[in-house]
Amino acid sequence: MPADMNDYFKKRKTSGDNNNNNNNNGGGGNPIENPFKGMGGGGSKGATIVIVILAIAFLVFSFKPFTIINSGEVGIKVTTGKYQQEPLEAGLHFFIPVFQKVIPVNTRIRLITYSNERARELGQSNSSIEGGGLQRNSAISVLDKRGLTVNIDLAVQYRIKASSAPATIEKWGGAWEEKIINSKVREVVRDVVGQYTAEQLPEMRNEIASSIQTKVRNKVDALPNQPVILTSVELRNIVLPPKIKEKIEQVQAAKQDVTIAEQEKEKAKQYAQRAAEVARGEAERNRIEAQGEADKIRI
Repeated sequence: MPADMNDYFKKRKTSGDNNNNNNNNGGGGNPIENPFKGMGGGGSKGATIVIVILAIAFLVFSFKPFTIINSGEVGIKVTTGKYQQEPLEAGLHFFIPVFQKVIPVNTRIRLITYSNERARELGQSNSSIEGGGLQRNSAISVLDKRGLTVNIDLAVQYRIKASSAPATIEKWGGAWEEKIINSKVREVVRDVVGQYTAEQLPEMRNEIASSIQTKVRNKVDALPNQPVILTSVELRNIVLPPKIKEKIEQVQAAKQDVTIAEQEKEKAKQYAQRAAEVARGEAERNRIEAQGEADKIRI
């Protein structure tokens, strides 16, 4: 066979071998890794661990077995209905979902106002044990000594005692403000104001305010474990019946007229006294002058 034919068949054979090698390697020269390589044996164990971790993370975020107690609050942990008596301080706290829960309680100073003006505009807002520190109630309606209706406006500042907050919520419930503060304040106000007539209330305002604050404080402090610390009880306004108010205004006007008349009388008296003093001075001067003239004549 000619030399050039031998060279042709050698080249064909070499080309065929290269094509077979490329086909075995998947073609192209860059082998492709099997994505499922290693899933058997040790790889399967690793995948199971990842799935378990993801499941745990899902459960954690679904049930949220933690809570954050902010500054100015304490937490109350409840386990299957039983209150833990040691309050939780501010910070991150964990609990077991379903079996446990944590109730945040605001320990900042709260305010209850009793006034018909704000009550008409905004209505009464009930505060939950987690919530705001402002509660608006209607003015306290009281009967005076003669049975006339008088409205008393008050403002009461207080705060729940942090150390005994779990026992307080366990005993009094979420409506502890209504049972401890509101009921005591209304009871004391009716007792104190009922000892006076409507006409006496404006004159005895300071004495009434002092008596209300003292008696409310004594009643709240007398409760077991002193659940609430009372800051102040302020008497803001005494709203009298229109007829009584008009009558008092008339009496005040009459007193003012009498006062003015007495002042005018006193002024007239002082004027008369000054005039008499001037007259006496003039008479004394005339006497001295006359005496002087008489002395001159005698001399």
